[in-house]
Parts: sequence; C-alpha cells; structure tokens
Amino acid sequence: MPRTLSASDMVTPGSLSPPPTESTEGEQAGQTLLDGAPSSASLDTLIQHLVPTADYYPEKAYIFTFLLSSRLFIEPRELLARVCHLCIEQQQLDKPVLDKAQIRKFGPKLLQLLAEWTETFPRDFEEESTIRHLTDVVGRIAPCDEAYRNRMHQLLQALHQKLASLGQGTQGLLGADKPISYKTKPPASIHRELLGVCSDPYTLAQQLTHVELERLRHIGPEEFVQAFVNKDPLASTKPCFSDKTNNVEAYVKWFNRLCYLVATEICMPAKKKQRAQVIEFFIDVARECFNIGNFNSLMAIISGMNMSPVSRLKKTWAKVKTAKFFILEHQMDPTGNFCNYRTALRGAAHRSLTAHSSREKIVIPFFSLLIKDIYFLNEGCANRLPNGHVNFEKFLELAKQVGEFITWKQVDCPFEQDSSITHYLYTAPIFSEDGLYLASYESESPENQTEKERWKSLRSSILGKT
Repeated sequence: MPRTLSASDMVTPGSLSPPPTESTEGEQAGQTLLDGAPSSASLDTLIQHLVPTADYYPEKAYIFTFLLSSRLFIEPRELLARVCHLCIEQQQLDKPVLDKAQIRKFGPKLLQLLAEWTETFPRDFEEESTIRHLTDVVGRIAPCDEAYRNRMHQLLQALHQKLASLGQGTQGLLGADKPISYKTKPPASIHRELLGVCSDPYTLAQQLTHVELERLRHIGPEEFVQAFVNKDPLASTKPCFSDKTNNVEAYVKWFNRLCYLVATEICMPAKKKQRAQVIEFFIDVARECFNIGNFNSLMAIISGMNMSPVSRLKKTWAKVKTAKFFILEHQMDPTGNFCNYRTALRGAAHRSLTAHSSREKIVIPFFSLLIKDIYFLNEGCANRLPNGHVNFEKFLELAKQVGEFITWKQVDCPFEQDSSITHYLYTAPIFSEDGLYLASYESESPENQTEKERWKSLRSSILGKT
C-alpha cells in the first residue's frame, strides 16, 4: 500500500554605461549586481536606471527583474507614465525643434524597451491609458524617422493579438474548472472509464503534458508577484494588485482535479481486480510523466493514489505490483524539502539546456512547490531595507526563479494532441471527497469503528439510509 502523506507533507497552495543620476546617501555603498545596478537603491533611482538614452540601454536581466518586482511598489501604468515622462524630459521631446541626430540614436532604444515590456508583460497594457502613453511618446520621435511610427504600429498589433489570445485562453481554462461531481457511483451505462478512452500509459502521459503546457502558457510572470502582494508601507494607501492571479489559481485547480480524477477512476470499478488494473495503469502513466519531465502531473497522480479513500483499499493494493510505485514515491518524497525531486528537476533542466529535440526540452515543475519556494523567498527577505531603499538583491533571486519557469513554459509540446483524451481529462465527472469515501467503503468494507461511523454518516447524508 502507498504511504499516506500527512497534510504537512503536501503543499497547499549591457556593455554601455548607465545614465548619470544623483544618488541619495548610501546608494553607492551597495555591491553592484548587474552592470551599474546597485544591490539596493531608491525607487526613483531604479526607475531612472530603466530609462534608455542615446548612449545607454539597460541590461535585459535588469529590465525583466525590475518590471517584475516594481509592481510591489508602483502600478505598471504609473511606472509607464513616469518612464515616458523621463524620456520626454531628458530627450527634450517637448521642444518644437528636435535634435534629429540624438533622436536617431535614442529612438531604437526606446522602441526596444517598449517591445520587451509589451512582449513579456502584455497584461500591463490592458488599460487604454497605457496605450495612450505609448503612442504619445513614440509620436514625439516619429517626425525624425517615419520607421518609428511603423514599428510602433507593429508593436501594438502584436500586443493586441497577444492580449486577445490570453483572454480567450483564460475563459476556456476557467470554464474547464467546473466539472460535475459524483456523490455516489453512477450506473455503469452512463459512466465512461478512462481506460476505455486511452489504454496506453505513454499516450496519456503525452496528453497530460499537452494540458499542462497549455495551462502554463497563460500564466504571466507578474502573477507570481501579484499572488503575494502586500501593501507597501511607503506607497499609496491601496495595495497594488491582489486579484490578477486567475491563471495561477486555475492551474492549481487543475492539479487538484487531476488528483480527484485519479482517485475516482480507481474507486469506481466494483471488482478489486479492475481497481488493481487501474492503479497499475496510473503507475505506468506516472513513470512516463517522470521520463518526459512532467513533474506536475506525476505529483498529481501520486497524490491521487495516496488519498485516504484509495490508500485504505488493502485488498486491492495486495493485487498490485507496487515496486515501480515505491520508486516514483521516493522521487517525490517530501523529506529534506523534496531533495530527491529537486535533484531530478535539476537533471531535467540540464537536459533542457542541452536538448537536441523539443521532446528533451520539456520541464514542467511541481507547481505548488514552486509557488511555495517563491512565497518563502518573498516572506524571508524584506522588500525594503531600513533606509527605505528597495532590496534589489532579493528581486534578482526572484527574477531568476520566475525567469527559469518562463523559459520552461514557452516550450512547444512535441506530441500530437488527441482531443478525445484531453476532453475527457477536462470534463469527466469526478467524486467529491465524501463520494470517494463512500465508493471506497462500498468496494472494501470499513475495518474499524472510525470508518464504520464515517460510512454510516455518509450513507445517511448522501443516500438517506441509516
């Protein structure tokens, strides 16, 4: 039999020189972590470091780190307004006559910054006011080179397409998170079993990977920060964002659904031989997920088989060849802060970096643990130092973790999708928790007084029997 995990085991939820700035007292004392970027600085200094000039463009790593973390202190639309204002002020774009030679050096850098921002954080531009800021600042440099206006038009087209795609995906994912729940076993005539839809473990592992990558694709990097946003004591009285994490929440719900689907498929058959067959099938699916690098589905399958209504089926487990299952359980053992899993994840990440095929690039981390890691990073270090400076060193580490995930989620799935299987994974009815226990007790009778009392209560509340 599998080891039942306790609640504490499971996780619930630039070569150019920088622009000259007037540093406030103490800002230059910190070690520089990126080219010209201090380990800590005032928010104003960090914003200035983001603004390009004719002779300066910030490092790509700095851009991602600051745009990711700045929303803890300032809303993206306000940050954009300040960046545009600094560009207009420093390049004197409000003058009737512009220095065309200077603008031709500055213009491409401005457009590059805006392109990186809109590509990586498109949801920062959902409000019409942000588009007005873009068109205003680019409109000021366009008289120097008409190509700037054309480039801006292309940038906005790409932005609108990406926002439309993200919007459609979000609606579809949210709709898929409302499956029918069984309270009791349905008649066999109306219930389809997964093995009747897909009997090949490798094929199911491929389709699970399709689902995982499709859902991951809609998670923006900003959601990792917004999930833990607290009001900044030196900012306005309102928190920046607290409700823009729909895709993270939908992905966690998918994990929970897969757990319950596995448990449902195991508890549904009336005969223990069939239940054992389903367990062995899922063990093989889990092994294929491990080989692919799909650790999230792997953990969901193991968690489903470790749910109490499943793990208590001793007569069923006695018919199962459990050696492969124990190996997989060992890989995902929470002991030592999931040290075995972290070793396997590093191996998959290395394989992805040196991959010769798209198949080898797949890395789908155990998502709840990733969220937990980011949460403790956020809670373990202050956002601001005692002098009020932003703790930029902390946000470099945050950006490192989130950036790695962003690379993984952008991998194209190399497996051909089977819509009949993915439709089943999304829509097949699953037992509620009480339904799982009731089905489990009907399959193998209660063994102790606690189980007998629970069974009696469930029969009374669900079936109306005493």
